Amino acid sequence: MTRYDKLTPDGTSDRLFEACAAEKEVVSKLSAVFERAGYRQVRTPGLEFLSVFASNAEYFPQEEMYKLSDNKGRLIAVRPDSTIPIARMTATKLRGAALPIRLYYAQSVFRRQPEHRGRNSEIMQMGVELIGEAGFSSDVDMIELAIRSLAEGCAGRFRIEIGHVGLYKALMDRLGASEEERDRIHRYVTAKNYAALDDVLDGVSDRETAALIRRLPGLFGGGEALDEAAAMFDGAGAELSSMLAYLKQVFDELARRGFAEKVMIDLGLVNQAEYYSSLVFKGYGESAGEPLLSGGRYDGLFADFGEDLPATGFGINVDLLTEAVQGESLASSAASARPLRIALTKGRLEEDFMALMAAAGYDMAPLRDKGRKLLIGIPGTGIEIFLAKAPDVITYVEQGVCEIGVVGKDTILEQGGTYYEIMDLSIGKCRFALAAPRDGAVAAGAAPAAVASKYPNYAGRYFERRGLDVRIIRIEGSVEIAPLLGLADSIVDIVETGTTLKENGLDVVEVIREISARLIINVTGMKLRKREIDELTGKLAGVLPGNE
Repeated sequence: MTRYDKLTPDGTSDRLFEACAAEKEVVSKLSAVFERAGYRQVRTPGLEFLSVFASNAEYFPQEEMYKLSDNKGRLIAVRPDSTIPIARMTATKLRGAALPIRLYYAQSVFRRQPEHRGRNSEIMQMGVELIGEAGFSSDVDMIELAIRSLAEGCAGRFRIEIGHVGLYKALMDRLGASEEERDRIHRYVTAKNYAALDDVLDGVSDRETAALIRRLPGLFGGGEALDEAAAMFDGAGAELSSMLAYLKQVFDELARRGFAEKVMIDLGLVNQAEYYSSLVFKGYGESAGEPLLSGGRYDGLFADFGEDLPATGFGINVDLLTEAVQGESLASSAASARPLRIALTKGRLEEDFMALMAAAGYDMAPLRDKGRKLLIGIPGTGIEIFLAKAPDVITYVEQGVCEIGVVGKDTILEQGGTYYEIMDLSIGKCRFALAAPRDGAVAAGAAPAAVASKYPNYAGRYFERRGLDVRIIRIEGSVEIAPLLGLADSIVDIVETGTTLKENGLDVVEVIREISARLIINVTGMKLRKREIDELTGKLAGVLPGNE
C-alpha cells in the first residue's frame, strides 16, 4: 500500500517560521483596521451541514466542496465559505440583537481546485460582515473599508472595481432566454468573451436588450465608463437608469473622499450574480495574478435562514497578501515596472501572430531572429513576447507572470481557467470534429461507444450534453491511429484540411465547432494595465482579417 505519511494533500502545504510570521503580520494589520471601524471577531465551525449551502449551490457547486458524513450519516461540508455560516450563526445565536451587527472573521476555507493549477485548496481568509444596515452610506463605508484594508495589507499598487449586478439581472429578465442560454451568457459576460457572447446573443429575439448585454463586458474603466453607460441606457427604462445613477453616486462619493485613483468601474462584474443583490466590488493588486478581495451587498441571503436582514461585506485572500509580504509571489510585485508580457503559442500561431503584429506596425525582427531565446523584447514598445507550449500559455496568464496570451480555442476549451478572453484573432483556423472509419458503424450513423482524443475533457462534455454514454480514451500522440488499432471506434480531434484523416481511412462524421486563436488577458493585468492593453488590442483589431 502506498504511504502518504510524509506528504500533504494536493492544494495544501506546511507553513514554516517566516511564512507564519508574515501571515501573523497581515492578520494583525487587518484586525486593527476592522476593529477601528467597530467590528468584532467571530469564528464559525470548520464543519457545517451540507444543507447550509444548499440554496447557494450555483455559487458553491458540490463538486468544489470537500464532503464527509457525521456519526449519524448526515452529510457534512468542510467550510467552503465564511459568509453563509455567519448568516446562519447570526440568525440563530444573534437573533434579536441590536442592529446593525458588525462582525469580522479570520479563518480558512476549503475548496477543491483543478489539478496542477498552482492554487491552494485551503485558503486563509479575513473579512467583514455588516448586518442589518442598508443604503448609500453603508455601501460607501464598506468600499472605503476595503480600500483601507488593502492599503494596509497590500504590497504595491492596488485597485478596487465596483459594479451593480442588478443591471445584469434586469437585462436577463427582459431577455427571456432559455436556462442554457442564460448560463452561457453569464459565463461569457464574466469572462469578457466578446466573440462568444455575440454568437449566443445572435440567436435571441429581443435585439434591443441583446445589444445592451453585448456592451456590458466592455464598460469598465474610470468615470468615462459610467458616462458611456448612461448614454447607452438612456431610454432603456427607469429601473436601469436608477441603478446607474446609484453607481455614479457611490463612485463620486468615493472620489470626494480622496479615493479617485483607487476606484474603477466594471459593469461586467457579474460572476456572483446569484449570490449578491446589487452593489459588488473586487480588489486587485500588482502582487497577485488573481483578485485579492471580493465583496458586495447580499440582502437576500438571510431569507434562507428565516430572517429578513440587509447585509454587505467582503473577504480578503490572506495567503496572497502573505506571499507579497514575504516577497515570494510568483507574480512579481514590480509587474507594473516591467514590459507588458505576451505568452505566445509556439509553431504556426507564432508565425501568424508575428504577421498580425507586423501589420499593426510593430518591429518583429527580434522575434524572427530570436535563435534559442524564449523571451524577446519588441523595440520601442515596452512589450516582451514569451514563447511557450499552448497549455502553458494559459498557466502563465492565469498566474499573472504574463498579462496577455495567444492560444487556440481548442486549448481553452480543454483546459479552462480564469482569465478574460477578449478577442478572436481569426488565425490558426481549424475545426473540432468527430471522425470515424469510413466503413464503420459510427460513419453510418451509430452512436460512438469509445472515443480517443487529445481533448478528453472537452470530448466528454460534448457527449454528455448529447446524452450519450461514451468511453473517452486520452491519447497524446497521433490520435488517427486509434480506430485502426481497435482502441476506439472514433476520434475527436482538430481538423484543418482533413488530409491526415483520409490517409488513415477516416472521414469527418460531424463538425463540432470552429476553432481559431484567441487573445486572453490576466484578470489583474486588465485592471492595472488597461491603457497599455487597450493600445495593443486596438492596433490588432484594426488589422484582423476583414477589418483591414
